[in-house]
Amino acid sequence: MAIPDPCKDDIFLPNGQVCQDMLADPTVKVLRESIRLARETRWDSVRSPHIFMGLLAVPDPGVQSWGEKLGADLTRLLGQFQELFHQDEGECEAMLVLHREFLSDNVIRLLREAHTRARDHNRSCVTPMDLLISLLTATNSIVAECFERIGVTAAKLTELAVIAEQQAKKG
Repeated sequence: MAIPDPCKDDIFLPNGQVCQDMLADPTVKVLRESIRLARETRWDSVRSPHIFMGLLAVPDPGVQSWGEKLGADLTRLLGQFQELFHQDEGECEAMLVLHREFLSDNVIRLLREAHTRARDHNRSCVTPMDLLISLLTATNSIVAECFERIGVTAAKLTELAVIAEQQAKKG
């Protein structure tokens, strides 16, 4: 009798940890950076803006290409998001790990959606672009809302991300 793969249907293991076998190496780096940035901005859980900041802090070629197409300086954009989501009150040394318990409900949905997107594109591992596109297309995305305030729609952000992803595959 075969032992079922606990990572097959969900990106989370039964114990709540993220199944790192389902993450591409650059995605692991993004999530680790997201945790660091959540601590640095004094949050006690990882929120979707922290995932976005992680993508900006350690951009893979697809995210870099997306930034270029957007005409954005990723380092400057990261600084703006850090400033926007920094809390003066809060735990600067909060204990955060890559575990469901330390992730907001939106981040849990985001990771599951990115996992579904990767599978829909016949990939076994979630890429940073899966995270970015899932983040931009999420209902009530605070990150997309921040861009909407300056006149850039979620649809435009997503379109540029898909183009960057396709070009990264070719290159």
